Amino acid sequence: MTRYEDDSSTDAGGAFVVLAGVASVLAAPELPDRLVTHWNAAGEPDGTMSKTLGLAFVPILSAALLALLAVVPRVDPLGENVDAFRAAYDWFVVAFTGFMFVLHLGILAFNLGYEFDFTLLVLGAIAVFFYGIGALLTRAEPNWFVGIRTPWTLSSAAVWERTHELGGQLFKLTALVTLVGLFFGDYAVYFLMVPLLLTAAITTAYSYYCYQRLEGEPESPSDTGI
Repeated sequence: MTRYEDDSSTDAGGAFVVLAGVASVLAAPELPDRLVTHWNAAGEPDGTMSKTLGLAFVPILSAALLALLAVVPRVDPLGENVDAFRAAYDWFVVAFTGFMFVLHLGILAFNLGYEFDFTLLVLGAIAVFFYGIGALLTRAEPNWFVGIRTPWTLSSAAVWERTHELGGQLFKLTALVTLVGLFFGDYAVYFLMVPLLLTAAITTAYSYYCYQRLEGEPESPSDTGI
């Protein structure tokens, strides 16, 4: 079978990387020598970078991760399975680079003097991104790079399918809860962290449960009294 060779997601993702670079160049003359690049959970700035590094960091990181995501389907030993959900994977790549672009614009805008709650911007962008992850998970076939990779999902196609169906729905629910949290001010971050941690715990436990139900070793004759 010929592997999927459509590079449209790389092109679209690359466009976001280029736009991030252009935004850096255009904003550079108006920016201070040090840029605020990190905020705590309360939305208070608590970290800076030099202007040069701050302007280049997100575009370079995005380009590197985009290149990695473009290589994954080609090097995965189960690449033909990736081909089966490649359309969803491509949308995920575009969503990821778009997410990074939004964060970069937010950093630039904040340092140009625009007043807004950066934490709420990040949470809103993460919510949209997580919804995209949920959509990807419900379509993902067994592979070595993308998805909920536990010992049990990697050992059984049936366990993989059931776990990813549940995980996809939980990620979508996490996204919606995160959006609701935007209306709760200082508590907004908890509307992300709590459901995210629960999602990780539930999917891990569920994959183990499914494996035991579907793939568990049959009882030996001694166990059954035969």
